[in-house]
Amino acid sequence: MRFHVGEQGVAGAVAEVADVARSYALYPFLHRRWEREPLRFRGLDLRYTRHHYNRAWRNERSVELTLALDFLAQTPPGRTIEIGNVLSHYVPVSHDILDKYEVSPGVMNVDIVDYRPDEKYARVVSVSTLEHVGWDERPREPDKVVRAYRAIRDLVCDGGSILLTCPLGQNPHLDEYIHSGAIDFPIQTAIKRISRDNRWLEVPLSEVHGARYGAPYRNANALFVGIVPGHAGWGVTVPATGR
Repeated sequence: MRFHVGEQGVAGAVAEVADVARSYALYPFLHRRWEREPLRFRGLDLRYTRHHYNRAWRNERSVELTLALDFLAQTPPGRTIEIGNVLSHYVPVSHDILDKYEVSPGVMNVDIVDYRPDEKYARVVSVSTLEHVGWDERPREPDKVVRAYRAIRDLVCDGGSILLTCPLGQNPHLDEYIHSGAIDFPIQTAIKRISRDNRWLEVPLSEVHGARYGAPYRNANALFVGIVPGHAGWGVTVPATGR
């Protein structure tokens, strides 16, 4: 609590505690609603992921985890790497993990733009990581995110699959590269937050141009989803149709 008081003052700390209490109080009601309402993505009815780590039920993680776990479950097992150490905080994993900054057992602390594996991968997955590349570093390197994208694409073998998700509105250079086509996956779509209680809807990428991070809702309000379907064909079912 001292950290929160020091950073935000007493009023901010009280508001944050109240927000945490409210989110946990509402969880049982949201849980029942999530059992009824699917997350529709590419023509599939998936289930929002509920997890207490970082209160994932109330933010974009509830969507990103669902996509990543379905991707890993529905694509053929093979040599797999995750860019950014995210999934291990929620589920047990056995794949390779590359994360420049997070020191943890089994994590390779190498910059993605410098990583040169001896063998390519059948599957590459990345959750809310690309937006930090070149942006949350000093000095900032606006074009580094494009180099990271190219490095990720180069990791996968012929016929392999990639799933990448990242919030829009956080790194303006990333947003620009996505909308200009400098970052260009074979399949790319968007998922937009449409309610305070954390419901999301797949929409065309053009519909989230100019999306803001933290407004109108807390955290991400739109997610970019980039897919290389490979031979497995994950993500090709139905294009985004909006509302």
